[in-house]
Amino acid sequence: MKRLRRASERGFADHGWLRTYHTFSFADYRDPQHVHFRALRVMNEDWVAPGQGFGEHPHHDMEIVTYVLEGQLEHRDSMGNGEILRPGEFQRMSAGSGITHSEFNPSASEPVHLYQIWLFPAEKGIEPSYEQRPFPESGRQGRWQMVAAPGGENGSLTIHQDARIYLANLAQDESLEHLIGAGRHAWLQVLRGGALVDDHTLLAGDGLAISEEAGFTVTSRDGAEVMLFDLA
Repeated sequence: MKRLRRASERGFADHGWLRTYHTFSFADYRDPQHVHFRALRVMNEDWVAPGQGFGEHPHHDMEIVTYVLEGQLEHRDSMGNGEILRPGEFQRMSAGSGITHSEFNPSASEPVHLYQIWLFPAEKGIEPSYEQRPFPESGRQGRWQMVAAPGGENGSLTIHQDARIYLANLAQDESLEHLIGAGRHAWLQVLRGGALVDDHTLLAGDGLAISEEAGFTVTSRDGAEVMLFDLA
C-alpha cells in the first residue's frame, strides 16, 4: 500500500523571517489525517532568512534530525555544543530528559534551506546527546547512504529508535531498489528533482508512505536527491 503526500497539500506558514512547510501536524497546523507516520512525527521544510533563526527553546523526549540543503545553520544548546551545519552534514540531537537549543542563520546575505525531522524515541527520559557529521556526496551517488541508525550502524549517527535514515542521489533515469523487511514500513521524501515509484510521480517536497509491501524501486526523472526512512 502506498499513500502519496503532495508538497502542495502540506501545511504552510510565512513568518517573514521563516517560510515553513509541514508534512505532519505542527504548531498551528492541525490535520487529523496527517499527525505522524509510525515513529516519524515531524517533517518540516524550512527557509530561514539571513541573520534570523529560532531563539532558545526547550525540547524533551524527541529524536531531532536536521539536514541542510543550502546555506548554513548555527546550532547552540544547553549541553555546550556550538556548531555550524553545512550542506552534506547531518545533525542528530536526542532531547531525552530535556534540553534547550537555538538554530540561527549566520549569513548576512544568504537564506538557509533545511529539513528538520523529529522521531519519537523508543524510550523516554534518556540522557540528552548530540552528534554532527559530514557524509560525502560520493557515498550516495546511485546508492543508499545510511546517515542515522540504532547504534550508529556503518558509521552513521546514532538515533534512539528502530529507524534507519538513508540519502541517495540519482542521475537522470537511474533506478534504485529498497527491500522492506517483514512488518516494517518506509517513507520516501523527495528533497530535490523528481522521481517515479511505480505509477506515482513525485516532485520536490512530495513524500510517499509505503506499508505492507516487500520493497519498491525509485527511478529519477531528470536527477533527484531523496531521503528514505525505514521504520518499525
